[in-house]
Amino acid sequence: MRAALLVVKFAVAENRIAPESFLMDKRIPPRAARPAARRPRTLGPVADLEHHLPGEWWRELFDSLYLRTDGDVVENDLNTIAEVELLVQSTGIGPGDRLLDLCCGQGRHAIELARRGFKHITGMDRSRYLVRLARRRAKKLGLEIAFREGDARKLRVPDSSLDCVFVMGNSFGYFDVEDGDVKVLASIKGALRSGATLALDVTDGEWMQRHFEPRSWEWIDQNFFVCRERSLTADGTRLVSREVVVHAERGVVADQFYAERLYSRERILALLERLGFRKARAHDNLRAASTRGQDLGMMGMRLFITAEGPHKAAPQPVRGRGVLPVTVLLGDPRLPDTVKKDGLFNPEDHVTLAHLKDALRELPGYRFSYLDNHASLGTDLKAKSPDLVFNLCDEGYHNDAFMELHVPALLELAGIPYTGAGPACLALCYDKALVRALAAELDIPVPLETYVQPGDQSATLPSIFPALLKPNFGDSSIGITKDAVVSTPGELVAYLSRLLDSYPGRPVLVQEFLPGAEYSVGLIGNPSTGLRALPILEVDYGGLDPSLPRILGYESKWLPDSPYWTQIRYQEASLSEAGQRALVEFSTRLFERLRCRDYARFDFRTDTAGVMKLLEVNPNPGWCWDGKLNLMAGFAGIPYSKLLGMMLEAATERLALQRGPMEKAAEPGQAAQPAGPAAAADILSL
Repeated sequence: MRAALLVVKFAVAENRIAPESFLMDKRIPPRAARPAARRPRTLGPVADLEHHLPGEWWRELFDSLYLRTDGDVVENDLNTIAEVELLVQSTGIGPGDRLLDLCCGQGRHAIELARRGFKHITGMDRSRYLVRLARRRAKKLGLEIAFREGDARKLRVPDSSLDCVFVMGNSFGYFDVEDGDVKVLASIKGALRSGATLALDVTDGEWMQRHFEPRSWEWIDQNFFVCRERSLTADGTRLVSREVVVHAERGVVADQFYAERLYSRERILALLERLGFRKARAHDNLRAASTRGQDLGMMGMRLFITAEGPHKAAPQPVRGRGVLPVTVLLGDPRLPDTVKKDGLFNPEDHVTLAHLKDALRELPGYRFSYLDNHASLGTDLKAKSPDLVFNLCDEGYHNDAFMELHVPALLELAGIPYTGAGPACLALCYDKALVRALAAELDIPVPLETYVQPGDQSATLPSIFPALLKPNFGDSSIGITKDAVVSTPGELVAYLSRLLDSYPGRPVLVQEFLPGAEYSVGLIGNPSTGLRALPILEVDYGGLDPSLPRILGYESKWLPDSPYWTQIRYQEASLSEAGQRALVEFSTRLFERLRCRDYARFDFRTDTAGVMKLLEVNPNPGWCWDGKLNLMAGFAGIPYSKLLGMMLEAATERLALQRGPMEKAAEPGQAAQPAGPAAAADILSL
């Protein structure tokens, strides 16, 4: 019917390719599929540095280029040893103390302390690049240090758990308003045990106001030189710096701005006392050495401050229940479900629920009840007022996949804490084209794709085959069957018409078919408390009938009699270390940018050239005993019950809810882990 009305044109020459379709032509690869020569934006002469300063410049600045421009000071062993000597002597810390190296950068102070026999060290920094580098360096030296990404204003560590927090290397005063610095100090105060010590290494603001160099330049190695400009802000409280980094042959590499608040000795001591710190004092100034002997910038003259945290009353034991009541929210077996076989809950679904309940019964520290009647869901939630909802309702409200986000929205309106992704994340991830566009902006390779609007009476479609067609909105592989892989224009038109008729109002995506190896990455945790990756899963299509396209479509998930159900196997990926790191890094970027929470799954597949490309993001992934997430856990020797416990622990850690005897003491800055086998490999130890 619709096929008779739909006029389809196929792009066969560059000058005939429609704007929305040009990425499908092999001769014009998309930005994310080819190396892009990015020329930095340069501004030329600037009259007012403050005007060009990004509000959160510190989010992007600390990368490999930072270590190149500042390496003469921050990669200088003599400086590190001297600074650690002063830290140890001024604070009196010992090898058994629990320490937090806040704004740790590449971990030089934490690593030096670990070399000296200190055992309980955590490093935390906002820069993913520097944290990864710190982990690699510690691992190479065989040192046990927990390095984590995190915001210094929200430490996410237990109250009164640390013996010393130190902020070294002039890593204080970055925020555009002083309130940001106050939040950092308040967060540190909460984490320190009664009378424990803060150590702060910060630029001597009075000295810097008088001695900063307005302009300088220096060669930083045989190929690079850097030109610097500096000026005070209009109110005189911050020093703004500009760096133009130039390669002798390639030209400008970076034109970047940063700033730091200038604290005098009296002002920083007064701020600490105002916030409740005791015995704040300034020690001998720190003077940095440089291997190049040139511009020291903000590191030239620094204050070294120590202070004691306030005395705190001894913590009172938690009274009342010893377990956390959890309400498990599920799909409604009484209602139709268009995703499932025959549109109803099947015997396999009831077996899955039985496995779930058996596994949850094995978890100490929790007491579980279940809600699956959507007709009375609002009333039941109000009556139960759960401490925590384990949201396993991936079917959606009233078993409508379009209303999956309505379940967490209802919980938010009721003020009930819950596991997993929020409404905004679920809404975004339901739109496959938007996820693809966002991934491309994050420099994550994505398939070539054309977007077909449901009301189009004509469309310019790609001439590249084979291609894969699927609805833009939807999950559970709806609309993706063996016929979704097309090899000719006639097959494409036929299946496109079928999708438009079967799913009215939904756009259709026409993508390049990726024929290579297929992988899934499972992440558990949260960026603020630490993300962990399960072993990567690979789909084994070796046993599938060669006449069938190799895809994980609807048949593989919902039709037990299909060869896709019976002949496809799953195995731990046989990827190189670099390949594993790349997949986990892509997944971590997406997890954070899409605002996933607690757990998520990311699917990738390689193209004909072996390039890994994103297939899909699953912020509320299948939790069943025979699903991908549990298969990945099995590769690490983690039983199903422990996997569910890890998911709950990620949420309770994020929400700071009371837990029972299942809790195991965590290192400072590290999420609590379930008792039993190791939960999973750290994302950067793959």
